[in-house]
Amino acid sequence: MKSAFHFFWLLLIVHGSVCVAAPPNIVFFFSDDQAYDTLGCYGNPDAKTPNIDRLAAQGIAFDRHYDTTAICMASRASVMTGLLEYKHGTNFGRAPLRRDIWLKSYPIQLRKAGYLTAFGGKFGFDISGQPESEARQLVGAYKTMPVREFDFWVGGIGQTNYATAKNKYLAKYAAKYPHSTRAYGAAGQDFIRQAKAAGKPFCLSLFFKAPHRPTTPDPMFDDIYEDVTFRKLPNYGRAAGAHLAPQSRLGRQYPRFVEWGYNTEKTYQKALRIYNQLIYGVDYAVGMVMRELEDQGLADNTIIIFSSDNGYFNGSHGLGSKVLHYEEGSRVPLVIVDPRAPKSLRNTRNASVTGNIDITATILDAAGVALPANMDGVSLLPIVRGKVASVRDSLPLVQAWGPRATFSLGVATKRYKFLYWPYGEGMPPCEELFDAVKDPYELKNFIDDPEYADVLAELRAKFDAEVAKFKSNDVAPAYRPLSTFYDRTIPWPAKRSTENASKVEKRVIKKRKRKELDSATSR
Repeated sequence: MKSAFHFFWLLLIVHGSVCVAAPPNIVFFFSDDQAYDTLGCYGNPDAKTPNIDRLAAQGIAFDRHYDTTAICMASRASVMTGLLEYKHGTNFGRAPLRRDIWLKSYPIQLRKAGYLTAFGGKFGFDISGQPESEARQLVGAYKTMPVREFDFWVGGIGQTNYATAKNKYLAKYAAKYPHSTRAYGAAGQDFIRQAKAAGKPFCLSLFFKAPHRPTTPDPMFDDIYEDVTFRKLPNYGRAAGAHLAPQSRLGRQYPRFVEWGYNTEKTYQKALRIYNQLIYGVDYAVGMVMRELEDQGLADNTIIIFSSDNGYFNGSHGLGSKVLHYEEGSRVPLVIVDPRAPKSLRNTRNASVTGNIDITATILDAAGVALPANMDGVSLLPIVRGKVASVRDSLPLVQAWGPRATFSLGVATKRYKFLYWPYGEGMPPCEELFDAVKDPYELKNFIDDPEYADVLAELRAKFDAEVAKFKSNDVAPAYRPLSTFYDRTIPWPAKRSTENASKVEKRVIKKRKRKELDSATSR
C-alpha cells in the first residue's frame, strides 16, 4: 500500500507554480461515560464546557451519534478497528482482540503510512498474540498492550487511576499535574511539540478516564459547579421507565439508580456536580491541546474529533450506568473540526445517524489510507466537507454483555430506533419502537401504534438483515449462536434449550420483585 504521503503530497499547478498539500494531523479526544446532553453545545444550560463548545463552533456536531456497543471495552475495540463487537469479538467476559485485527486498526495503519502516533489514557482491552518484541507484558486482566507500537505512549492498564502518580507511564507529570485528566493534556502538548520538531504528520489519541467512576474529580475545579442546581431531563425517574421492556430492569442499571444516588434531590445534585466536574476537567485538557496546536502553528492543518465510548443514564428512566441502548445510555457527542471543510459548514449540526465505527473510517480516510475490506465503519468526511448529508441509513446497536436477560439488538435510523429483547423467562420477549422527532426522550413505545405500521415493517426488515449477519464467516465464533438468540421469529423455549440459560438468568427472575423498588420511594 502506498503511504499517506503519496496520497497527500499532491502536485497542484496553480498559476504556473507548484502547491503542496500537506497531510493533516489528527487529534482524537475520547472521554469515558459521557452522555450526549452534557455539553453546552448540545443544549445543556448548566454545563460549562467552553473548549469543546469552541470545537463545535469551528466544526460540525452530530446529533444522532451512537456507540454500537455501549460499554467501554467493546466500544474502544470498535473505535480502534471500525468493526462491530460481534466481528472483533472483544468485551468483558469474551475474548481479547486478535492481533491480526489489531494490525488493521487506525493507529497501526497510520504509523505504516508515515504518521507519528501517540496514545494517552485508558486503552481498555487486551490484544492476543502480542510478540514480546513488539509489546510489553503487563499484569492482571490486561496482559498485553501495544506500548511499543506507538511513537509516544502514556496509556494505562485497565481502568487506570485518577492519581497521575499511580499510572506508570504518566507518573512523570504527577508533580505539576496530580490529576490524570490534566496530565493527559500536558502529555498531549509534549507530543505535539515533538511531532512539530520531527516535521512529520501525527495522530494523537487521548482516551480520558473521566468522567468514569470512581467519583474523584480534580480538586482544582471544586468551585466550578459549587452553586449550580442541575436540571433533570423529562425522562428522569422510575415513573419514566415503567413503559420500557421489563428486561431493561434486570441488569445492574436498575439498582444503580438508587445505589448511585439519583433517587433523591440532594444525592442527585451531588452526583451530577461530581460527574460534570470530571467533564470540566476533560474540557480543560482539550483546551490545553488546542492551545498547543495554535502555539505551534498547526491548528490550520489539524483535524480534531471529540466523542465518548458510551453514554450515561444519570437517572433517566430510573436507571444508572450505561450499556442499554436507550438514548442516554448509548448516544454520545461527536464533534469534528476539519480545516479543509468549507467555512460555511462551521458551527453547523448534522442529524443523520452515525456510529463509533465511523470514526475509525473517518480517521483513515483523512490520512489517505485505504479502508480494510471488512470494515463496518463509513467515513464521515463527505458529510464534514459538505458533499453529502448522510453516509448510512441505519446503524446496528449490539448489547451482548452481562446477564443474558438484558441482551438486546437494535437498529437506529435518522429518526427511529427499533430494539428487540429476546429474553422470555417469566416475561414475553419485547419489541420497542421510538420516534426521535415526536418523542426525543423515549417516553412512549410506538410498537403497537397503527400509524407506525410501515415504519415498523421497514425497521424489522433492517433488524432481520442484521440478525442474518451473525451467520457470516466474519463473525467471531463465540457470537455466532446469537443469530438464534436474536432471531425474533424463534420462540423463547427453543432459544432457552439451545442456548442453555445460565444460573444468573434463573436467579434474576427471583430477585426481580426485590429489585423493583416502589416507585414512590425511589423516584
